[in-house]
Amino acid sequence: MTAYPALPPAEGLPATDDRWLAVYVFYTGNPRPLLTTCVKPLFAELRTAGLVEEYFFLNYWLEGPHVRVRFRLADQDDQAAREEVISRAEEAIAAFLRRRPSLYEVKSDFYVGLYNTLFDLEFTPEQRAQYLGEDGRMRLRKNNSFHWAPYEPEYDKYGGGVGVRAAEWHFTHSTDLVLESMSVMNLHMRSVLLGYAGQLMMVMCSVFLEDDAETVQFLERYRDFWHSSFESTDLVSGSDFDRGYPAMAAAVAQRYAVISSAVRSGEGEGLPGSLGAWARHCAELRDRIVGHARAGELVFPSWDRTRRVTVTDPAEALERLLPPYLHMTNNRLHITLTDEAYLGHVLSRAIAETATAPAAEGAV
Repeated sequence: MTAYPALPPAEGLPATDDRWLAVYVFYTGNPRPLLTTCVKPLFAELRTAGLVEEYFFLNYWLEGPHVRVRFRLADQDDQAAREEVISRAEEAIAAFLRRRPSLYEVKSDFYVGLYNTLFDLEFTPEQRAQYLGEDGRMRLRKNNSFHWAPYEPEYDKYGGGVGVRAAEWHFTHSTDLVLESMSVMNLHMRSVLLGYAGQLMMVMCSVFLEDDAETVQFLERYRDFWHSSFESTDLVSGSDFDRGYPAMAAAVAQRYAVISSAVRSGEGEGLPGSLGAWARHCAELRDRIVGHARAGELVFPSWDRTRRVTVTDPAEALERLLPPYLHMTNNRLHITLTDEAYLGHVLSRAIAETATAPAAEGAV
């Protein structure tokens, strides 16, 4: 799968946003300790001090595995405050890397299939050239290092300038959710991680989509995207997706029924634990997107990516934004690409089978 040619820059929108600072921490080990013992308290410290308003992180692969940490300054014009954020962040990150360095070195050969596929998906040949070494392979940054980089908003992915602002607000909330969940849940256990990620997906799909049939169709497309994108690699394979499905089908379907019923009846906030807060946030996010669409404020590439179009249909806007929103939450949880496809498959199948199953005898 090859990246589409990039559209010309959107008129009136800056390529970089100086209101944000971005630091990339190259750490080849499991990022959970970095996130829970360094990034999380750093976010809290900077926000409490009134230095930043919003923040988020994401896991990324370019030039080697790393965490991209971003801060939106409370006062863009306060140079002293900007330098204070940089100083505090560098001190916290350097201290963590001294205390708990990653000892695992990634070799380019090991990830060559992954890197080449991701390059093809996300970058044109011209864009890739700046990241390649003389041998034609991607250069790797030094492990246990960090550097500052410009913040480049993804206008086309999130609906233009207004859409990016909504996404940034949402990313702060999803970052808080994930960091807190990492601190209090056993997300290092695969079964717990996938179960939690699946329930977060159920909540957001139930908020954004009208009914079960629409949800099944969306999740099948979500699953198929990851398959078609990475079918030439070993990263995603559906050959064993159904192996353990019968043992979990009833529980998945039952959990979806509880979540979707609560959300679509307006009682999502009553879901237990963090799911209730997530349902409330997703409902507010949906309302923002609907309002922006009706006001003609969301601009996306056309489906053939030859031009940009204003999307005023709320349903279309929600459909365009739901995949990257789901993916970025899963990214923060460190869900793999295989697991993205797996979750889409399991959820879509369980919901579809429940919707088409005959009613039990005596059921009301």
